[in-house]
Amino acid sequence: MSGNVTTKPEFVLLGLTCRVELQVLFFVLFLTIYIITVVGNMGMMVLVRITPQLHTPMYFFLSHLSFADLCFSSTVSPKMLETLVVEKATISYSACLVQCYFFIALAHVEMYILAVMAFDRYMAIHNPLLYGSKMSPTVCTFLISVTYVYGSLMGLMETMWTYSLSFCGPNEINHFYCADPPLIKLACSSTYRKETSMFVVAGFNLTFSLLIILISYLYIFPAIFRIRSADSRRKAFSTCGSHLTAVTIFYATLFFMYLTPPSETSVERGKMVAVFYTTVIPMLNPMIYSLRNKDVKEALSKQLFRKEFCKQISVLSCIK
Repeated sequence: MSGNVTTKPEFVLLGLTCRVELQVLFFVLFLTIYIITVVGNMGMMVLVRITPQLHTPMYFFLSHLSFADLCFSSTVSPKMLETLVVEKATISYSACLVQCYFFIALAHVEMYILAVMAFDRYMAIHNPLLYGSKMSPTVCTFLISVTYVYGSLMGLMETMWTYSLSFCGPNEINHFYCADPPLIKLACSSTYRKETSMFVVAGFNLTFSLLIILISYLYIFPAIFRIRSADSRRKAFSTCGSHLTAVTIFYATLFFMYLTPPSETSVERGKMVAVFYTTVIPMLNPMIYSLRNKDVKEALSKQLFRKEFCKQISVLSCIK
C-alpha cells in the first residue's frame, strides 16, 4: 500500500448535483446569494466605520462578525460556483488544506464572536453604569484578538491532523468544498486520531461558547424585565432578539454538521446543511441586525439621505 500512496493528490469535487438543469439554476441562485453576502457584510462594516453613533462595543463586534462572514463565504462560495459551471472541478492537495484551514478557523472565530457579543450585552444591560469602563476599547480589542488567535490555532491543529493522513485510492470528494467528513472517507491510513480530534475539538468549542451565551442570557433577561422604561426595554429585547436569532441558526447547523459521524448518509445530509451554513447564514446576519436594529436603520437612512443630498447639490452646481 505504501508504494501506491500519493503524497500530493488532486481531488475532484463532485459538487451539489450532476443534473445540468439544476446546475444552471443553482449557479444563478448562489451567485446572487454571494453578491448579496458581499454587499451586505461590506456595507455593514463600512456603515459601522463611518457612523460615529455606531462606535460602540456592540457594533465593533458586529463589524467583526460581518468580516468573519465575508471571509467565510469567500472561502467556500467561489469554488462551489466553479463546480456548477465546469464539467470536472478539481482542487489541489495544498489548496484543499488551505480551504480546510480557513473554514475551521473562521467557524471558531464566528462562534466566539457570538459568545463575546452575548457577554457584551450582559455588561451593557446588567451593569450599565460600569459598561463604559469595563468594555473599553482596549478590552474590546483584546477580546476580538483572542477570538482570531484561538480560531487560527484551532484551524491549524485540525488541518495538521488532516495533513497527517495518506491518500492512495479514490480522489472524488462528495462535496462542493474540502469538508472534513467526506475527505476523511478517502484516506487510506487510520483516521481514528483525526476523527477523535474533530469530535472533541468541535464538541468542546461548541459547548463552551454556547455555555457562555446561555449563562449571559440567564443574567440578561431578568435585568431586562427590571428596566422601567418601556422604550429601553423594547430596545434591549430587539437587540438581544437579533443576536439570539443569529445564534440559533448558527449553532443548530454546526451541531448537525460536526457532531454527526462520517458516513454516506451523513455526508449527503451534511452537504445540504452546509449549503445553508456556508451561503445563507453569512447573507442573513447583516439582514437580521439591520432589519431588527433601530440604530442601524437610522444610521443607514442618514447615510443614504446624505449621499442623495450631496448628489442634488452637485446637480444644482452643474446647472448654475
